[in-house]
Amino acid sequence: MDVTLIGQSLVSGLGIGCVYGLIGIGFCVIYNASGIVNFAQGAFVMLGGMITHVLLVRGELPYGLAILLAVLAVALLGVVIERVVVRPLWNRNAPMFVMILATLAAQIVIERLTYLAVDDQPKTLPVFTDLPPVMVRGIAVNMQALWIVAGSLAIVGLLALFFRTTRTGKAMRACAINREAAALQGIPVHSMLALAFALSAGLGAIAGIMLTPTQYTAFDVGVPFAISGFIAAIIGGFGRPFGAFLGGLMLGVVQAVAILFFGAGLKTVVALSILLLFLFVRPSGILGLAK
Repeated sequence: MDVTLIGQSLVSGLGIGCVYGLIGIGFCVIYNASGIVNFAQGAFVMLGGMITHVLLVRGELPYGLAILLAVLAVALLGVVIERVVVRPLWNRNAPMFVMILATLAAQIVIERLTYLAVDDQPKTLPVFTDLPPVMVRGIAVNMQALWIVAGSLAIVGLLALFFRTTRTGKAMRACAINREAAALQGIPVHSMLALAFALSAGLGAIAGIMLTPTQYTAFDVGVPFAISGFIAAIIGGFGRPFGAFLGGLMLGVVQAVAILFFGAGLKTVVALSILLLFLFVRPSGILGLAK
């Protein structure tokens, strides 16, 4: 096997792995704040690219403004889902299984509404920087891949600062540790839950916007992204945002190598095999305590 081809696959895997990692972080943010697994996360990724495309092409807005408005719109949708779908069930202490089904139903509804509002054709976005690829020992690294990696690392760093240094971030961490104790200390737990959904939705939208120039978006791409992000969160140790990012990188690289050796048809099989391996061998994830 050509070493250059393997290197090219690894570069591609790191790019998609960063996206998986951001989606996995979104899962962890909501889970830490509420104990809920939100399977509408894939819809946020799809909508990030889709809304940006609509604003850019139909609305004829500047690229930067379209991106900003798309992220804000998806973050607002996250709050709506929390208020309309999740909070009524949460207040009634509904079982986790019911909440998972509710968020999955929200994902399907969003997909159908997107199909009706736009169409069923794949959409793409222009690259952020229209420059030739950077060559590193015969391996071509396109500028969009650099944007994805650099943007993802910057977001992870900013999130770490947010949770460690700001009062709001510390309040969200307190809710993750013990919601009842946090409420007794005067922390508005319901507001933290809404903020968690907004933050998670915004992360998904940013991931979708960065990825769409290299692939495409369509009304039905959300579920595969949600599954990949969920697997990344499991690999990293569910509830550990940095671990989810590392899990996403690992998943992206392994999938890229699997595509190279076995073909794209086995990509999903490899991802699910990794999930089963971690569930059997190390269910607490790579950053969790060994059982």
